[in-house]
Amino acid sequence: MAASDSNFYNGHRERLRQKFLDDKLAEYEKLELMLGYVVPRRDMRPLAHALIKKFGSIGQVLTASYQDLTSFPGVGKNIAIFLKLVHQIVLDGYKTAMDTRPIFHDINILKNYCKWSLANKQIEEFHVLYLDSEYKLLQDETHSRGTFNTSSVYIREIVKHALALNATGIVLVHNHPTTDQTFSSTDIHTTEEIKKLLESLDIKLYDHLLVSKCSIYSARDIGFLQD
Repeated sequence: MAASDSNFYNGHRERLRQKFLDDKLAEYEKLELMLGYVVPRRDMRPLAHALIKKFGSIGQVLTASYQDLTSFPGVGKNIAIFLKLVHQIVLDGYKTAMDTRPIFHDINILKNYCKWSLANKQIEEFHVLYLDSEYKLLQDETHSRGTFNTSSVYIREIVKHALALNATGIVLVHNHPTTDQTFSSTDIHTTEEIKKLLESLDIKLYDHLLVSKCSIYSARDIGFLQD
């Protein structure tokens, strides 16, 4: 790299750092600044633009799978691991908040945790969040992994695990890898069956959340899950 190029990149990145401190970075510039710490001697603007164009937003870049990232031109192992590390740190922050405070203290923490957990998954997953008597998170269990449009739910296994953990509340979460943004009739029926069985054991089904891309939908908010 020529000295003039090196001076330009150093000056440009220093300007990005200052814009960050002034809270003036555009979305692609935030990603560019992040990538610059992984690859310090390369102009990361084209890659930052390309990644956001491909995945849609910086959040969707971070939640993309390791395989999808490494298959993208210009993204090697180091960049992909760095992006997934940032993703995991964000998830850990949300999870810690739910470990230490009731989930309804800030319902957006719960919803963001679910979005960052399941957005951009290529297959459907069904998760069960088990809650203690104060509605703090005991465990996030990956109950099942399925195909691109279905996953299995074993109701008695959910109940058995809730009893083993001495859980008093549950949140169901699943994703739709397709563009479908609605609960299916099967989703609704399964939710009702789980709710009925849990109620007989004095365990509350707090909500069923659906993650579709980077949006999230609540069965309680929609109205088909009521007390």
